[in-house]
Amino acid sequence: MGIDIKAKTTGFFKNFRFGDHSTGMAFILLFILAVIVGWPNFLQPRNLINILRQISYTGIIGLGMTLIIISGGIDLSVGSMAAFTGGITILFLNLFPGPSHLGVALAAIFAVIFGALCGLFNGILVTKGRIAPFIATLGTMSIFRSLIQYFSGAGNILSLNTVYPEVGAGMVLGLPVPVWAFFIIAALLHVLLNNTRFGRYVCAVGANEQVARYSAVSVTITRMIPYIITGATVGVTALLWSSRLNSINSSDCVYYELDAIAAAVIGGTSMSGGKGTIIGTVLGAIMLGMINNMLVLGGVSSYLQQAAKGMVIIAAVLLQYNKRN
Repeated sequence: MGIDIKAKTTGFFKNFRFGDHSTGMAFILLFILAVIVGWPNFLQPRNLINILRQISYTGIIGLGMTLIIISGGIDLSVGSMAAFTGGITILFLNLFPGPSHLGVALAAIFAVIFGALCGLFNGILVTKGRIAPFIATLGTMSIFRSLIQYFSGAGNILSLNTVYPEVGAGMVLGLPVPVWAFFIIAALLHVLLNNTRFGRYVCAVGANEQVARYSAVSVTITRMIPYIITGATVGVTALLWSSRLNSINSSDCVYYELDAIAAAVIGGTSMSGGKGTIIGTVLGAIMLGMINNMLVLGGVSSYLQQAAKGMVIIAAVLLQYNKRN
């Protein structure tokens, strides 16, 4: 029995929609461009691992940010929250000076819980206080940054625990600990978003809050939980970043909110809510890392990196708008 290859091929391209695979296609094209611009240094294992390490800190936050944006919100405070959480975590850790593994373990738990509480504060302002997410988190961004400046005296908070640097600077099976944390959290949140009732509720609330409310969905809880999850991811990043440096500075983690939002948007998360994927955010974060790496390997000034990110965000949002219209 013969097989009509032409018919099968035609059917494939007929059913193929670029919009459904735009993030993956963009990732492949950008990777090819990065190879060309950065040849032969780009493909060096050390360089690829360095890209993953650099994007892991903001990428972890971007995973939580994806849930917030899908639910119809935004969080501009994550950078300041990361610095604040990192500083308070080190102050807690210093209660266990010396090579204390117990102190590091407790500090790790403390960082995640403290970050989640900061996220809860944002969630309460947005849901119970009925303040627009942009305004609420803009306010807490200033609050968190001011608090870390106060506690650090506008300087550094140093860790007295000699084991602490092993967390952020450690390697497991050839990959840095932050990279493993990024991939593990991505896997967990991917399952949460795609295989649980809560994930469906988040998409429903972001797509149409009124319809979700009529469908007996607890809109308040559904919108609040993503802020708590994002706060927890901020706590993980704060732990990894502060342990790598063995300190925290009051000016650390600036623009983290830009990178986190950019990773989600580039990955296909709709700024209007209701649509997005964790895998897309992972690819978006890696694409940002490749863009930065290309600029460095191409000899472009580091001062232009933020400009490049801004243009990429604008382009991604424009593509979303054009697909809707």
